Formats: sequence, structure tokens, C-alpha cells
Amino acid sequence: MSLGDVITSEQMAVIDRNSAALGVPPKQLMESAGNAVARAVRSAVDPGGEVVVVAGRGNNGGDAFAAARFLEEYDVRVRLLGRAETITTEIARENWEALQASELDAREVRDSAAIEFGEPDLFVDAMLGTGVSGALREPMATAAARLNDSDTPVLSVDVPSGMDGTTGALADNAVEADHVVTFHKPKPGLDALAAPVTVADIGIPEGAERFVERGDLSRLSRPADSHKGAFGEVLVIGGGPYTGAPALAAQAALRAGADLVRVACPQSVASEVQGYSENLIVRPFDGDRFTPNSVATVRELAVDHDSVVLGPGLGAAENTLVAVQEFLGSYDGVIVVDADALEVVPGVETDASLIATPHQGELRAMGGETADGWRERADLVESFASDLGVTLLVKGRYDVLSDGERTRVNRTGNPGMTVGGTGDVLAGTVGALAATRDPMAAAAIGAYVTGAAGDRIVDRRGYGLVATDLLDAIPPVMWGVDDA
Repeated sequence: MSLGDVITSEQMAVIDRNSAALGVPPKQLMESAGNAVARAVRSAVDPGGEVVVVAGRGNNGGDAFAAARFLEEYDVRVRLLGRAETITTEIARENWEALQASELDAREVRDSAAIEFGEPDLFVDAMLGTGVSGALREPMATAAARLNDSDTPVLSVDVPSGMDGTTGALADNAVEADHVVTFHKPKPGLDALAAPVTVADIGIPEGAERFVERGDLSRLSRPADSHKGAFGEVLVIGGGPYTGAPALAAQAALRAGADLVRVACPQSVASEVQGYSENLIVRPFDGDRFTPNSVATVRELAVDHDSVVLGPGLGAAENTLVAVQEFLGSYDGVIVVDADALEVVPGVETDASLIATPHQGELRAMGGETADGWRERADLVESFASDLGVTLLVKGRYDVLSDGERTRVNRTGNPGMTVGGTGDVLAGTVGALAATRDPMAAAAIGAYVTGAAGDRIVDRRGYGLVATDLLDAIPPVMWGVDDA
């Protein structure tokens, strides 16, 4: 069966957090999810029937706790696998406490050997949701075996426990669901189940997917056991007529979390570029501009990097654009294309994954169309991205991002960011993110972070910011730190 567009566990976590940023908090979503589960129970069992809810300690269990409160006409027993004090989220704990306050039959099951649910009219499987993968562990493993060995039908909440929310793979000991009620959109793997799937609208606003918001930053992580290079190596190819642009892009990439950033620039300006910061690693090539004679050298350097930022400060000399075209045509990695290099993108054939970052004027020069309203612009950008086969990040009052299939809008940023150099900072930020993330995620987070950094500066100092002001503001925005 076809259920339409699927959404992974990571994407769903982003959407949940973006919903909160748009004024629809997690508690409200859980209440709606509980109502959806309760409706599914009523469709499966007549009033007065016996329902056993087998719940875990996360939000999946919290959805089922909420559902139990709406099933007064049933004989409902809720069994929590584990200790209530270890429930992992505040909203799930609140719903557990609401069951206790209502004196419903809600008890802990602390010993796998003591798991016995009887033979009710329906089991509700709410042990594990989309955020967990791999084989079920105890006590869930024993509980799943009890459900699977029973003749009682099983209604799973969001996904059957044991289904990977990213790949859709089912663990060998996963729950064998007879029906699934999932939320907002189908999850990977549900269309392969023999069981019917109900997709419930729980009130997530359309903007939670359309707009880039704080929830997108939940994709960022910095594990304690990280090693050097784990967050990517970025090569900035730029400079010649201008020296500040590649230095800004490289410093932004460092501030956005890249482990190593190198600048490939003409020998004639290498000392100037290096002079902007001791943190920069400069790899000069012969000459005073990027020309076809330098392509082989730069390409050899690029293969050792996770992403490339191409364009800052290169200029628009004819032989430079020929070199840009040759490089794009011969490289198959991830490239953020900015500034004058954008001119070449529409006519190039490449195996590289391109993220192009034009402003409105550059977009028109590339052959794209624009419009006054962001909705109309979004449609035009999506169509143009599809035609080009690239990811576009079109800068403006609202930034529009699209890979031709997915289209999003970023609303951070302000008129103070019309100053020169902010585009170089954006390109470097996206380049750092593209070293470890897919192009759309890199473009979305990069646009949000750069704009929010500018908003933070203007809020504190007023207009008159310069591009270098953004550099120090990037990390606090990315990691939610108050740098006051």
C-alpha cells in the first residue's frame, strides 16, 4: 500500500521542536496523539472491553498514558515497563501522574519474570517509538514475546516497538502489530507491514516543516568521544581580486564547527589571507588568480576534504570562470558555490553535489525567476532547483531553500545584513555543515544560524554590524548559549 511521503525519526524530532517554536507545545501534541490512539481503540473494541496498555518510559508511552484517560468506557489496565521515576520526559511523567491521580489501574512492571498481561480484547503497544533502533532489550523483549504469542490483537502507537524509525527495519523480536496508528506522516517501513496503518493529524502546524526554526538545531551534536576530523575538513577556494572574502568564509566554517579548514588561494595574496587569523591554514597555488593552470592542483587538494566552498573573492575574470567550470566538471564531492562562481552553475555538467547560494540578483543572472511574496518565490526556486539538479539557498528577506523536491523557508536575518561579507560568512557556515550533513540540512541550519547571529548582534547593538561581527555570534546561536 502507498501512504504518501514518509518522515524519519530525526525529521519528526525536528518538526516536534519547530511546532513548539511556533506556539504548539509538546504537551498539546501528546494530548492530541492520545486522542488519536483512543479513537483507534474505540474502532477496534466495543465499549466495556478490556484493554491492556504496555508502555515504555518515553514519549511513546506518554501518548498511551494520555489515551488511557480518554477510555473511561473501557476496562483499561496500564503497565509501565520500568520505574516511574525513570520516565525520560517531563510530559510523559505528567501523564503518568495524571493516571495515578485519577486512580486508574496503572502500575509498574519492574521484573521481566513477572510480566503477565492475561488475554484482554486488545493490547496497546507503546513500549518504544521512532527514536530507538536495534533488537528489543529486557523488559521489552519479554513483553513483546508475550504480545506476539497471544491471540489478542495488537495496536501499536506510531510504530511497532522494534521498528527502526530511520530505516524502517524490523528487529527479529519486534512486536507483530495488527494495526498501527501513526502521527502526522507515515514512518519508514510502515508501508511494508501487512497490518493496516492509520495516519492521524495531531495538530502539527504546516509551518513546522516549511519554516526553518530552532528545532532544526536539534540535528547538531558533539559527542564526548569525538575525535579530530569527526566534524569535517573544509576547503575554501577563493581570493585573488579580494582577500577578505575567503578569510571570512574560512573563519565562519571554523566557528560553525568544522575541525579543519584550509584556504586555497593565489600565491600573490596568500600572506594577506593568512594575516586575517592564525587559525587559517593557507594552501597557495601559483599566480594571482584562479585559472585553468591551477585546477589540477586545487582538485588534488580538494579530494582530501569533506566539503568545498568555491567562489569567495575569486572575481569574474573570464579565465577564472573557465577554471571554475573545469573544477566543477571534474570533482564529485560536496561544493558550496557562492559569489561570481554562481554564473557557471547553470551550464555545468558535474557529478558533484552542489549547494548554490545566490541572492536575488545572482539568481536572475543564473536564469532563475523571483517574485515579491515568499510563497511565489518558493515555487519558483523549487522549479529552478529541479531544473538545475542542485540545492539552492536563495538569500532574501526570507531565504528560500530547495533541492527541487523539498522546499523550506528561513526567516532569521535583518536589514543590517545587507553589508558586504555576510554572504561569505553564510557560505562558510553552510560549508562546515555540509561536511557532515546532507545538503538540505546544511543549507537550512546554515541559513538559520547566520541570520540568527545577525539578529542577536542587531538586538544588542543596533544596526551598523559588519561581517566579522557574525563570527563570534555563530557558536552561541548553534548551541543555545547566552554570550552576554
